[in-house]
Amino acid sequence: MTEKLTIRERFGYAAGDFGMQFVFGLVSSVLQKYYTDVLRIPTALIMVLFIVARIWDAVNDPMWGAYVDSRPVHEEGRYRRWIRVVSLPLALAAILMFVKIPGLSTTGYFIYACITYTAFGMIYTGMNVPYGSMASVMTNDDHERSILSVFRAVGSTLGTVPAMVLIMLCYVKVDGVRTMSYSRILIGATGIALLSAVFTRCCYRMTKEHLYSAPKAKQDRGELNRTLRTIFKSRPFLILSISAMLFLSASVFSQSYYAYLADKYFGMPSMQMLAMVCQYLPVAAVMFFIGKWVKRFGRKTLCAAGMLSAGVCSLILYFLQTHNIWVFLGMCLLSGIGISFIYLQIWALAAEVIDWNKYKFGVTNEATSYSLFSFIRKLGHAVSAIFINASLMKIGYSVDNLTDEALHGMYNSSVLIPAILYLTVFVLLQFFYPIGKKEMAELQAEAAGK
Repeated sequence: MTEKLTIRERFGYAAGDFGMQFVFGLVSSVLQKYYTDVLRIPTALIMVLFIVARIWDAVNDPMWGAYVDSRPVHEEGRYRRWIRVVSLPLALAAILMFVKIPGLSTTGYFIYACITYTAFGMIYTGMNVPYGSMASVMTNDDHERSILSVFRAVGSTLGTVPAMVLIMLCYVKVDGVRTMSYSRILIGATGIALLSAVFTRCCYRMTKEHLYSAPKAKQDRGELNRTLRTIFKSRPFLILSISAMLFLSASVFSQSYYAYLADKYFGMPSMQMLAMVCQYLPVAAVMFFIGKWVKRFGRKTLCAAGMLSAGVCSLILYFLQTHNIWVFLGMCLLSGIGISFIYLQIWALAAEVIDWNKYKFGVTNEATSYSLFSFIRKLGHAVSAIFINASLMKIGYSVDNLTDEALHGMYNSSVLIPAILYLTVFVLLQFFYPIGKKEMAELQAEAAGK
């Protein structure tokens, strides 16, 4: 039986990622520059922090996914209940990342950052894995899942706006020098985090799990290892996970690095928000047509073509070497058209890969599959952290003074690194991802016959 979702449920599901992106946006748009400019943590230590935190995710994400799969089905739903449980702790963890304890040394601030950032990541997993898995039990209709993916993407896009507004408004002038204001960041981060809890609670109240399955017995270590080995033998899973990781790393890189580019290269902090708006504004137009285009061309073809377009636009900016902010924003807008396809369909792609593993390999643990996908995808944070901090170290980034050569290197990194990542995703999807329009139709026919 397929389940058609109500408008309330679609908006409710979108509210979940809308709320999560409030705090995720703080990490991707504000935290990196807060660490360097306010806490004055060296870029090398920041890079170590982000990499080690992602290694911990290698343990934390699959463990949490397996735990959720093994729990009896609660009256609130197997996955939905965790959205209620985790919403407030997630908001509090986000606030603590931006609390500056007076008088600490650089080492002290680094240790505090390690504790609060790692805690935030673990709690975010507690929300994100059940939320992503919930789509598979809200409906089993491919078209409805595609619509859910669009609503989630729109919620995710709009959810990044508050953090970008904060990074634009957090600057003050001290002795004629523009600098980040700690008090503004803390007040803004607190308000954004509390609002995130409100919207994730809306997701809990407005959604429902329509598809129920028998409680899964807790897996022993051997069974879990067999499940993991089976998933990692799935070519669609591996290719999509790596593609999602590289796409996320490009997105997080741009959101974080544009804060430096806007402030130092263009001398216009608001440019970061304008650049990101230009990149994601096309989502608002493309979302109305994406369903028809998916039916006609298939998700694989659309997403691959979009990545090719975005990569070419970034390469054009590299060769232009422009100081004209309007030219830069115009190319960001064109790049955004290509980004829109994968941004709107990434979660539908994840759902189809989970279905592929289910019917081709017998993997029925949705949360385990989703947690592994989420973990590999979140490695994009580590990849982006390496690129961001390695680039800042290479140019000799200083809060107070930058040479013309350093600014030139900053510009090159800001456009060349996303170009490489986008074009790599294009190659992976176009030439290695095996689930096209034809294969998906065959899978659905096979599923309907079982």
